[in-house]
Amino acid sequence: MHERTRSLARALMAASCLIAPQAAHAATAREEQLEARLEKLETEMAQLRSDLAQARQQQVRDASAAQGAIAAANARSEAAATRIAAVEAKASGPATAAATAPAAPPADGFRSGNSAINIGGYIKLVATSSHFSDGKVATNTFGRDFYLPQAIPTGSGQSTDATDFNAKQSRLWVDVNTRLGDHALKAYVEADFQTSPGIQASKRTTNGYNFTLRRAYMQFDRWLIGQEWTTFQYVPALPESTDFVGVTEGTVFARQPLIRYSLPIGKQATLHLAMEQPETGTVDTGSPTIIENGDERIPDFVARLAWKGGIGELSLAGLARQVRVQNGGKDASTTGLGVSAAGKLWLNGSKTSDLRAMVTYGHNISRYLGLNFAPDAVYSPATNSLESVDAMAAFAALHIALGTNWRANVMGSWQRVYYSRDLAFADIATFNRQAWSGAANLFYSPYRNIDLGIEYRHGERDLVDGDNGNLDRLEFAAKYSF
Repeated sequence: MHERTRSLARALMAASCLIAPQAAHAATAREEQLEARLEKLETEMAQLRSDLAQARQQQVRDASAAQGAIAAANARSEAAATRIAAVEAKASGPATAAATAPAAPPADGFRSGNSAINIGGYIKLVATSSHFSDGKVATNTFGRDFYLPQAIPTGSGQSTDATDFNAKQSRLWVDVNTRLGDHALKAYVEADFQTSPGIQASKRTTNGYNFTLRRAYMQFDRWLIGQEWTTFQYVPALPESTDFVGVTEGTVFARQPLIRYSLPIGKQATLHLAMEQPETGTVDTGSPTIIENGDERIPDFVARLAWKGGIGELSLAGLARQVRVQNGGKDASTTGLGVSAAGKLWLNGSKTSDLRAMVTYGHNISRYLGLNFAPDAVYSPATNSLESVDAMAAFAALHIALGTNWRANVMGSWQRVYYSRDLAFADIATFNRQAWSGAANLFYSPYRNIDLGIEYRHGERDLVDGDNGNLDRLEFAAKYSF
């Protein structure tokens, strides 16, 4: 029994010895498989982490690339606007850049397609206290809104005083620049409420005034077509004033439809050649009322040479035109010729102070001078002819910078009219003979876009028969440009 038990034990022990290595081998194989799987899983996790990190890096690179692309596109757009401005400046000439609207919009403009668009203008309030020595000027007329020498009452009337507030000079403009390959295309429209011939409401209630066109033109490279300042005028010479014009009797001043070609001559000069709208303003003997005739057959021809250098600017202009009437039995024509010189002389290196002036002489061109202070010609029924009217006009102004925010202007202006010797004294007795004015102002700009100014002006008007009158005006102006 015991022997059998010991045999069974020995058999079991032998079997265990045979089975144990197999079991151990099986356990080791499973562990190896598990370890292999774990290693594979760890490898896959590591790869996943690497892929995720790369994806995140790619996302960052893509975002940076997108921002870079946007920045590059903006840079290209600004560069395009700059190139357009450069081409336009080259076309119009360096000496006339200040006479036109900005060629390229500032950073706060916007774009539509390949066009850069900017909207701007200003709000302006003018408050005046006027003293007329010899009569009254009707309310809500140009003579009350701004300095107009032909509106000064003359004779022996009773002196009058008037106080006026208005915002009619407020202005709005739209400037569009488009890139067309290597060409510069520009459009500009400007309007205000001052030059409106009609009034929509009275000063007693709503003070509503008509929105009126000032300038509207398109410019393609060197060509300008539309309504713009006459080529005969050098706009940058106009002095800074609280008034709408300032040196009215002494300056060339007109805006009208025209076709102009600008030819650069070297780096500092530009020649402008233009055909402009013709219009004849005549009077009949014995009557100072100017009549617009509209009977011309050819346009007015203008040439102007503009130069800009380190010491200042200079403009020399010539005008040739037809003066003609043909209505109501009138049939007469004559020629008009004029020359004008204007410019600026810088008084400091920063070009913040200057002396500016204009001198003009004209034969039958008075509609271009002083807002038609005198007629272009005088129609004589006795001879069915147009008698000549010559005019001499000039102004000078000193612009002085007084630090960063303050500046002052002093100006004087004059015009003298000479009528044909063939006209009898009685025929022209009540016509304008002469006007002059002097003004001084002080401007303060607390911020870049805000101008506050106060100005005193004295002006006088004389008639051929000796009657005269004068104006004294104290004026305040506040303007916000945008």
